[in-house]
Amino acid sequence: MQKKEYSLELAGKTMTAEFNDWADQTNGSVLLRYGNSAVFATVVMGSKDSDKDYFPLSVEYEEKFYAVGAILGSRFMRREGRPSDEAVLSGRIVDRTIRPLFPKGLKRDVQVIITVLSIEDYDTDILAVNAASLAIATSNIPWNGPVSAIRIGLEDGSDELIVNPTYGQRQDELPPKARMDLTVSGKDGMVNMIEVNAREVGEDTLNKALAKASEEIEKIQAWQKMIVKERGVEKAAFIAPTDTSELPPAFDELIVPRLRATGGRIDKKEMGALKNEWLAETTLKFPELKPQITDGYFEFRMDAYVHDLAIHEGKRVDGRALDEIRPLYAQAGGISPIIHGTGLFYRGETHVLAALTLGGPGDAQLLDTIEFQDKKKTFMLHYNFPPFSVGETGRVGGMNRRMIGHGALAEKSLRAVLPAKEAFPYTIRIVADCLASNGSTSMASVCAGTLALMDAGVPITKPVAGIAMGMMSDSKAGVYKVLTDIQGPEDHHGDMDFKVAGTKDGVTGVQMDVKVDGVPLKVLAEAFAQAKKARLQILEVIMDALPAPRADISPRAPKILSTKVKVDQIGLVIGPGGKTINGIREKTGAEDITIEEDGTIFITGKMGAAEAALKEITDLTREYEVGDRFEGPVVRMMDFGAFVKIGPNQDGLVHVSEVAPFRIGNISDALHVGDVVPVVLKEIDEKGRYNLSIKAADPHWAEQHGLTPDQGGGESHGRRERGPRRHI
Repeated sequence: MQKKEYSLELAGKTMTAEFNDWADQTNGSVLLRYGNSAVFATVVMGSKDSDKDYFPLSVEYEEKFYAVGAILGSRFMRREGRPSDEAVLSGRIVDRTIRPLFPKGLKRDVQVIITVLSIEDYDTDILAVNAASLAIATSNIPWNGPVSAIRIGLEDGSDELIVNPTYGQRQDELPPKARMDLTVSGKDGMVNMIEVNAREVGEDTLNKALAKASEEIEKIQAWQKMIVKERGVEKAAFIAPTDTSELPPAFDELIVPRLRATGGRIDKKEMGALKNEWLAETTLKFPELKPQITDGYFEFRMDAYVHDLAIHEGKRVDGRALDEIRPLYAQAGGISPIIHGTGLFYRGETHVLAALTLGGPGDAQLLDTIEFQDKKKTFMLHYNFPPFSVGETGRVGGMNRRMIGHGALAEKSLRAVLPAKEAFPYTIRIVADCLASNGSTSMASVCAGTLALMDAGVPITKPVAGIAMGMMSDSKAGVYKVLTDIQGPEDHHGDMDFKVAGTKDGVTGVQMDVKVDGVPLKVLAEAFAQAKKARLQILEVIMDALPAPRADISPRAPKILSTKVKVDQIGLVIGPGGKTINGIREKTGAEDITIEEDGTIFITGKMGAAEAALKEITDLTREYEVGDRFEGPVVRMMDFGAFVKIGPNQDGLVHVSEVAPFRIGNISDALHVGDVVPVVLKEIDEKGRYNLSIKAADPHWAEQHGLTPDQGGGESHGRRERGPRRHI
């Protein structure tokens, strides 16, 4: 075996890149370690150009259960199945970072596979980006790298930014809570990928964090460049596909006059129609040209047209000002009386319906991945993008990486404003269905999701809104324009897709992708400021539709009640083999009874079932004290008194002398099995036996039930000797 190692000190830990001959059939590979976390990255490029009209790059992020020293999965499936959502999101981070750095026009298949070998304190998504960069940069694959990634954290009550925080420093469930989790990739002082999960962090803080990240990235960049200089190989020759001399005049003749006739305004459908006309015409005129050549040239010219319009004329293809938002519409509720909460949100031609369902704690999703074992997820946002939303036909059902990524962004943007579990112990699921798409549907899902949460009566702290920003730039001239609320053509031909979500007081979620090598920090600062202005405008529309969460949840939603028992009483509530708790469910009709390790019990039910189950559990676990009052049935008769049931597993003795304030000769003259009587717990004796009194609970009970002093044969007497009894 051959190997060579290179090390870098980073945030108090050592990052080590090991180049070995493990996968010597690849174009490039590397084993990268940081702390006790490690990934193995490989890259392979196909030998022939594909006939696809796009760059066929695939990034696979493989989680192996052995990486955490565990055998996960169900009893019937012990090998890895489809990638978890976390693996998909990590793979997308790598893809979004490296994709812009491949040469335009490259049509060979390139596949990057990241295998997680071990994971402990540090998330391997950052390692994956740096490992992929090293594998590609040292290979012969054409690529404008290296590129580096870093994570920046911030805890509550602290202004100190944490470089590469551990899982413990990133958690947001127990104090000290993580206030911000920022993932950044970039090179040469520019940023080309951002992910943020935050709890109302100000734009100034984010700008400082990005500046800090850029400093740390340059350290990794210098290290990577040193490695590439020492062991990198010559890059394979790449010649971009040419348009041939026939296409420019044909475009000028057929398309340019049509664009001029629009006055600079052209929508998504019109642009699609122009493209179809161009392809049909060039196929007839130039049959010898491959379709991807003529298609690529149309995209190249339209890209230049959209850029020139924004940069040099300050115009947009739909006629809006650069910072103008399309018409907005918000509606909370009114869709169906059955759904627990709904939100409908329009931003121009982007329309999203969010439907919310409330469930009990037992409806939580149980995560069982290499990062999270037996973790319960009580808030879910599932994003759907059906083909009709873009006026197309296609496969319906299932999900892809894009859907997972957009849903995750909307979910984390809303999570920051959810109430604490103790205050609102429901499991919440939002389904965001895209009805029409021309611009960011993930940010529209945030807005629709906020409306659904408030309509359902979820006591969120503040409403959240999101907006997608864009950029048109000319790197050679050093000029750029930031656009607010980008739509289809601006997203497709623009240089940046910068999504920002948050409340009026701070940012909760960010995601940025680029189509250029990177974006300067000053552009991001400007984009943050412009996004805040737009966000506040959208929040006004949302709050006009519904100013605050509804006071009550839907009557069709289950009711959740909670109580807490001592830890040593948990077994009593569950019973042998679950007999007791299942019996309570069957008796009361409760949908779910969930018991936490600390003794907290959540009861979910409808139509009074939750209240009935709560009473059963409260009675079962009640600790009795002298002076407590009850009303219970007589369950057993003795010569000297009667036993009265005061709880599910507890009864007590009413001695004949404790029935009335006067003497009663025979207990059977006063009580019978099945009689329901009021009692007071008078005494718990040294043997734990409960002595009850009817006359202390109600001195007039005996007379009201027809008993008189004469019936007992005399005046009230002193207490007679009590015979032996069995205590139950």
